Amino acid sequence: MKISNIMVSVDLGAAAADRVQLAASLAERCEATLIGVAARPVLAPMPVGDMIEVERVWAIEERLADEQIAAAKALFEREAGAAHRTDWRSAPTSPLAYLAAQARAADIVIVGRHGPADGDPGPMGVPAGALLMEVGRPVLIAPPGVESLAAKRVVVAWKDTREARRAVHDALPFLTRADEVHVAVVGPGADDEGAEDVTAYLSGHGVTVTTHLLHKPEIGAADEILRFARREDADLIVMGAYGHSRLREWVFGGATRDVLTTTPVCCLMSH
Repeated sequence: MKISNIMVSVDLGAAAADRVQLAASLAERCEATLIGVAARPVLAPMPVGDMIEVERVWAIEERLADEQIAAAKALFEREAGAAHRTDWRSAPTSPLAYLAAQARAADIVIVGRHGPADGDPGPMGVPAGALLMEVGRPVLIAPPGVESLAAKRVVVAWKDTREARRAVHDALPFLTRADEVHVAVVGPGADDEGAEDVTAYLSGHGVTVTTHLLHKPEIGAADEILRFARREDADLIVMGAYGHSRLREWVFGGATRDVLTTTPVCCLMSH
């Protein structure tokens, strides 16, 4: 399976340059086109009071949106030097909705990790969790400070669900190029998750893979997976994104939420 188009969310947060560099290095290795995407909503004033003042504030907001989008484009062009082919897409609108729509042109979408310690990406930032619910593409969450992804040692956090099956399939371009893949199953019911079938499936694709049943984790599932990834010196985790709908609002389960906000290594998720 070939990755032809890689899309990266570009904002003006502190980690944006690292994220674009990571995406560019990945695009170079895959001989893929790198597509930078940015959007910034025009924050309209309340249409009350002096309409001349309302129009003045609106003009200021439009100018600010244009300036910030232009700054994001300049950042993308500066940091995407490793990619052979690039494209740029932007609009003065909702960053989440715009990126989700543009992802129809992508094989994979890269966004930043937005945890409590990661700083505010500003009005152009795209939350990874919300994007996962909307995009219909695999999403690669990039932590701050990570500028490249070798993906030579990969951990698959396996659970016998449709989300995990989708994630394994979406990750095949990475798994088939890895030196080692570790399928890790966490919890007392690890024997019943069908990990041997996943191992056989990946072996059939030429993947060097081993299975690890972590029956008695001393910590939570997310922390156990992250600790296992550190132990195996992995730089990529593959897992399904699990959530449930509550009054039409998607709410993530504990493990997904924790990984989205704390993972120190890149994480490829599918929903």
